[in-house]
Amino acid sequence: MVASVHLINNDSGDEILLKPNSDGIIEITSDYNGWTIDGATANGGATTGVSVVVDAGVSVDADGWRIGTSTSSSTVTVNGSLTLRNSDIIADGSKTIVGDGGTLILGGYATTTSGLIEFSGSANTPAGGGGTIEIAAGTTPSIIGFITNITENDTIIIDGMTADGYTYVDGVYTLTSNGTAINGTSSFQLPAANEGTTFTVTTVGGKTYLNADVVVCFLAGSMIRTADGEVAVEDLQIGDQVVTFDSETGVESVRPVVWAGKASATAHVGLPDDQAGYPVRILKDAVAEGVPYKDLLVTSEHCMFFDGKFVPVRMLVNGSSIFYDKSIVAYDYYHIETAEHAVISANGMLTESYLDTGNRRSFRQEGKVASIGGRAKTWAADAGAELCVDRAFVEPLFRKLEARKSSVAEGLRHADVVELTNDADLHLVTETGAVVRPVRHEGQRYSFMLPANVSSVRIVSRASRPSDVIGPFVDDRRQMGVAVGDITFVTAARQENIVVHLAETKPEGWHADASQAEAAWTAGNAVLPLSGLTDGNMGLLSLNVVAAGPYVVEAQKEDVQVLSA
Repeated sequence: MVASVHLINNDSGDEILLKPNSDGIIEITSDYNGWTIDGATANGGATTGVSVVVDAGVSVDADGWRIGTSTSSSTVTVNGSLTLRNSDIIADGSKTIVGDGGTLILGGYATTTSGLIEFSGSANTPAGGGGTIEIAAGTTPSIIGFITNITENDTIIIDGMTADGYTYVDGVYTLTSNGTAINGTSSFQLPAANEGTTFTVTTVGGKTYLNADVVVCFLAGSMIRTADGEVAVEDLQIGDQVVTFDSETGVESVRPVVWAGKASATAHVGLPDDQAGYPVRILKDAVAEGVPYKDLLVTSEHCMFFDGKFVPVRMLVNGSSIFYDKSIVAYDYYHIETAEHAVISANGMLTESYLDTGNRRSFRQEGKVASIGGRAKTWAADAGAELCVDRAFVEPLFRKLEARKSSVAEGLRHADVVELTNDADLHLVTETGAVVRPVRHEGQRYSFMLPANVSSVRIVSRASRPSDVIGPFVDDRRQMGVAVGDITFVTAARQENIVVHLAETKPEGWHADASQAEAAWTAGNAVLPLSGLTDGNMGLLSLNVVAAGPYVVEAQKEDVQVLSA
């Protein structure tokens, strides 16, 4: 059902009911300046707050439009989409809830307010997930300071920003590029309920995505071996006896379930497969005859147990017998915890029980009530076996499973062929947006003629992740552009050597890698300050590119305009 929206004028108390157009969108224009969504007006000293659910798309293009008033709070639940622009605000005491699959877009939102923006899933309510808050380019991200109840699969998107990580110090998150804090409005805080949340930071198409860190889970129908036989993970309860295996000897024992949880997920189309949230399907017989004995569906970070070590399943995806099942874009997932992290069996395949590394709030409690407290656990101190992402161990395992494809009878897929190129498309972009192509390219040396008075340039190229161009068994998901060694700037009067990219603290867009003292990798768009070298002088900037490529061709189509702008 598509909902309408009830507005009350802040000054006159007049009311108006807006209904969606034929496209299901309610457009609130400048004709409705000063109107309030569902904030009841004062009447004889009494106020009454009201609520609304937005199932349709609502686009606000007006000044002074608000959710609630200073004397009357409101709650708006967004299951469809709601766009706020200009100086629209969420008034003190009011709240906007971003529901499952809902999208709240903040464009030009600059007014400070203590009104909350809340994702639907939290520790105290049924887990939601799949909500999105998008902050338009040029908008002050300080609004993030009022977002709470972030759980897995909720996403905060900041347009027009390129970040690859963050720091967290004294309650303040600061977005970073290559370990260097991004200048401007890049710091944010979360309410106490969410402070300390860990995020995966990904930049795609000029937008930075902040996703609360994923958890490892089973999808419904995964059969867990218990003392009473095979039981679907969704049916397990606290106290049930699960069969576990000693990671060194393989000796079986029985341990009780001490916690069982459930949550929901929605895939984010457009992100890399391993970060989008698609489940991984391990086909029947993919590992060995009868292992697993039927298809197993797990999340990408879920670990499987091989030769005494846990390996994230994302590192074993071959696209044929083990692949991201993109037909599943929304699903529930489950996990169970034993008193100690352990090796357990799911569909006849050795895998792991839940290890609480601090993400338990992503789940809704299932089964009997349990009191779980204490410190968050770590892989180093509490895991039932070693977590291994070392290529020397994982690649032979990957090759072995890949070679078994011919033994898989049903569901086998043709792996996508990834088109690669070694052409870096290397060029410079000045601070005014001018693109500078090389005037000379000899071997590893690229030379560019720069005009006078250019204070900095960006070194722009194709970029790809080693995990994509080499294989998922490489646990390096950084975007790698080109590795630059010595840089010189030559004018008619002098030659200057530039080494800022080799310093311990690097400019934006450079990867920090202590193992390479003579060169540094860009992330595909790296700032090179020129420190007055071109003041009054044109000259030749020369880069020694010691390594480059290969690159995934398809991945460049979305990003190329951003990188060269």
